[in-house]
Amino acid sequence: MRPSRIGFLLVTIGLPLVIYIGLVIWPFIQAIYYSLTDWGGFSASMNFIGLDNYTYIFGDDIFRQTLRNNIILAIVVPLLTVVLSFLLATMVTVGGSSTGAVRGLGGSSIYRIVSFFPYTIPAIVIGVIWAQIYDPSKGMLNGVLEHLPFGLGAHFASFAWLGSVSTAMPASIFVIIWGFVGFYMVLFVAAIKSIPSELYDAARIDGAGRLRSMWSVTLPMVRETVQTAYIYLGVVALDAFVYMAALNPTGGPNNSTYTISQDLYKTAFTQGHFGRASAMGVVLAVLTLAFAGIVFGVNRLIVGREK
Repeated sequence: MRPSRIGFLLVTIGLPLVIYIGLVIWPFIQAIYYSLTDWGGFSASMNFIGLDNYTYIFGDDIFRQTLRNNIILAIVVPLLTVVLSFLLATMVTVGGSSTGAVRGLGGSSIYRIVSFFPYTIPAIVIGVIWAQIYDPSKGMLNGVLEHLPFGLGAHFASFAWLGSVSTAMPASIFVIIWGFVGFYMVLFVAAIKSIPSELYDAARIDGAGRLRSMWSVTLPMVRETVQTAYIYLGVVALDAFVYMAALNPTGGPNNSTYTISQDLYKTAFTQGHFGRASAMGVVLAVLTLAFAGIVFGVNRLIVGREK
């Protein structure tokens, strides 16, 4: 191999690989090691204790609750966000008249711009804004709902959306979805725009309606984009630290919105158990990898059946 080729490979492959190992792989290995120690985070001394940290956290009722909350978020947030984003993207691209050229609804560019606004707002700001909207005494949501007719508004007088076990998690999930629907709608719009219009014309000739065209033409052609969006949303949902900390810093009633990342932060920086917090981080990382593996596996299974 010529020296010039070796130099090229070192610059294009070797250097990025070294950076990736140093900034991604090595910290992850360190986290695994710390999770096997009693390190307090602010001292040089640490004792190897094996799997004691994992035994402790899985025996802790609060951690098990956070694990359940994270799993709920990982199931609900990606599913609803992808479905809503995909439906909106279909409406603004190919949801117009069934005759003539393939196009979206009238004024679809306005919908596209308005729906993208929430994504331009930082997550912490979104959380603070919605915490104020949900405020039971002076929040805008209760202020609007109190004016419902037939006495229905009386039920929402000083209703604590984030203070009730039955509504705290759904209200928090709504905020996360609200913040991401616009971005993923634009992502799906770009993918749908790349589909040849001839495919929709052929589907029309065969008598396919809107739903059939969406299911048989649009979805298969943008499946890879949907898969990528689903995985990214799953990662966001499994973390969700910023949204949950802004909406309910204490974890909500009976820890109904408490997440692993919040428990990890409290364990490390409030209680000073960095080894235990590292164990929580490893569990969260494994959960995230498992989620991505499941999504890839399901997608491959669907593609295999179609073939």
